[in-house]
Amino acid sequence: MTQQTLKDRVRGDFIAKYSSVLFKNSDVLFKSADNKAEVAALIRNILEGILSKPRGVLKEQERDNIINELVDEFSGFGPIEKLMVDPEVTEIMINGTQNVYIEKGGKKQLTNMKFESNQQLMYVIQKILAPTRRRVDETVPYTDVCLPDGSRVNIIIPPLALAGPTITIRKFLKKIAKAEDLISLGTLDRKMADFLIACIKARVNMIFSGATGSGKTTTVGVLSSYISNDERIITIEDTAELHLAQDHVVRLETKPANIEGKGEISIRELFRNTLRMRPQRIILGEIRSAEALDMLQAMCSGHNGALSVIHANTPAEVMHRLETMILMSGIPITLEAIHRQIAASLHLIIQQDQLSDGSRKITRITQVNGLKDGWANLEDLFVYEITNVVEGSKVYGRFKATGIEPAFYPLFAKRGVTLSKEIFKKD
Repeated sequence: MTQQTLKDRVRGDFIAKYSSVLFKNSDVLFKSADNKAEVAALIRNILEGILSKPRGVLKEQERDNIINELVDEFSGFGPIEKLMVDPEVTEIMINGTQNVYIEKGGKKQLTNMKFESNQQLMYVIQKILAPTRRRVDETVPYTDVCLPDGSRVNIIIPPLALAGPTITIRKFLKKIAKAEDLISLGTLDRKMADFLIACIKARVNMIFSGATGSGKTTTVGVLSSYISNDERIITIEDTAELHLAQDHVVRLETKPANIEGKGEISIRELFRNTLRMRPQRIILGEIRSAEALDMLQAMCSGHNGALSVIHANTPAEVMHRLETMILMSGIPITLEAIHRQIAASLHLIIQQDQLSDGSRKITRITQVNGLKDGWANLEDLFVYEITNVVEGSKVYGRFKATGIEPAFYPLFAKRGVTLSKEIFKKD
């Protein structure tokens, strides 16, 4: 009997004989990593018993390898378990059983990790989904979930994914918790950090913009930590990712349709309900559709300090996307009225990008300063200026203040926030 055959038999015997134990202990299996040693000990004892009969067939090292691999599979995430605990790996992309890519240091690379079969890969998917309300099957072949540690997961399976089950895991980085962490990573400089923290405290309305993977949600999470602990904060997300440290936080998550296609609860519906929950601060995980109009109207009606995320490549594109989303609401409204609404409600756009060397930078902090010729007038307060790009290596540049003072500067004094005008002096 080959080692692989024996491993398949052990896996099958374990699932058949001990699935009841596995599910009885599901509260242990799906808790934090602190309990993983306890889970591993349980599984190791069970597997040792199964392997005791063919002990003479295997060398001690081979036997230990089988146990270790199956412990990873049943108490963790199988072949990718080592990648999950590697702090330098920021993203894991599984394209079927044979191709596992990672992002490390901002660069993507192919690993030597492989899954033995679609069945093994689907088992990992079920482990990911077990503690959530989400599912994937032929009727709903894709979903988004969040792991207990805050990592984001997208899953899509055949027939939509032609190469086999595909998983994308964007890992939550615990080391990025304060503005100082973003500064040390080169995401922004001290002046920009002080300005954005002051904006949070002064309840300035902000949109964080950028492409997928540019670090928007991480930045929102860091800056939201400077919201006063006295405020009632409500977060609205498709997949709950934000983990705020404040005491009074209400986390809301959308609900997908059931197998009959009914029961879906959208971001827009949650947002409208949120306005009846007496929020002092609303954080909208991502603006995707007609909720853009609801958000802007809420900002105008006294819900200050709103934070939200949008996918766009420049602040100008943010304007175009907001136009399109508001028009999707079905409310008859002109472009001029849309721009009046934007100018009356939104203060700042924070543009974040991932550069060619993999680094993530806040490349522009742009204010909305009234209207100009009927359109929202955008002015850069801070920019990241690229000075040199070494092919296949590092991007060099510097953060600069443009010399423009924010039009909403009086808000700082009005809300008891001290911020010197010196930080806006042109570099």
